Amino acid sequence: MTEEGTVIEALEARVERRSGRRDFFRNAGLAVAALGAGAGLLASARPAAAQTAPTDADVFNFLLNLEYLEAQYYAFAVNGAGLAAAQLTGTGTQGAATGGRKVTFADPLVAQYAHEIAADEAAHVEFLRLVLGANAVAQPAIDIGTDAGGAFSTIARSAGLVGAGQSFDPYASDENFLLGAFILEDVSVTAYQGATALVTNKALLESIGGILAVEAHHAAMVRATLAAKGVATPALLDATENLSGARDALDGASDRDQGVRPVGGASNVAPLDANGLAFTRTPAQVLNIAYLDRTAVAQGGFFPAGVNGTIKTSAAN
Repeated sequence: MTEEGTVIEALEARVERRSGRRDFFRNAGLAVAALGAGAGLLASARPAAAQTAPTDADVFNFLLNLEYLEAQYYAFAVNGAGLAAAQLTGTGTQGAATGGRKVTFADPLVAQYAHEIAADEAAHVEFLRLVLGANAVAQPAIDIGTDAGGAFSTIARSAGLVGAGQSFDPYASDENFLLGAFILEDVSVTAYQGATALVTNKALLESIGGILAVEAHHAAMVRATLAAKGVATPALLDATENLSGARDALDGASDRDQGVRPVGGASNVAPLDANGLAFTRTPAQVLNIAYLDRTAVAQGGFFPAGVNGTIKTSAAN
């Protein structure tokens, strides 16, 4: 067999394995959803004695809102169209994802990363909806557009990437797309890290850990690519540091968020604490960033009408 034939067979085998993993992921979701329906694992009702504690269904629906946002951003960037209509229904007020468009990628590697992440995020939406079953919330209104008053432009202005009254277009170039992804991915990792402390069912906690690992891989791909491109274009490193500062200004007094500028002689692909641990955000802190507001509000930023579900208010910072 020729070397070319061996490579092709290896690639085909990898595709089959990847498809198999996705099928297993979906089937696992069906099994958990069935278990939840039969045993009440994701019942939406709250016990009378625990009115302030979020249920597992509350937590999963909170994460589903975030997955809608990520999945729509990547879907538009790679396909020029959003998720299928069947993936958007549920309880609460359904809204549209507006402003997204296809990116004309110049770097084949960035395009490959974008397609991979888009497929993964769509799978996360499908999985969470399967686990939640009839309790799944609908996609809320999502702003992923390029208007000067939109979410991407607002945080870009606060980070000094664009001037007053100017807009930021995350679909205009590979670099802008990566910065848009950087805004979302790091927050997603901290959201799932925070969710691990809230989910009580062990089987469901394992699935949260699985998605957390994938989101961390996504964030690392984005951060590593920005770091590599930042060698020739240091302004990209400055942009990540400024966006990191903008996120830090929203989620409270702590200074944990990090850009991708190298520290000493080491890269900073993985934003960790002194113990080598990823930091966490509460759902309310995540919503501070999603709503682009450091006060206690129930809408704004990427979710103009708020998220669906019971976890919907940001923290008073």
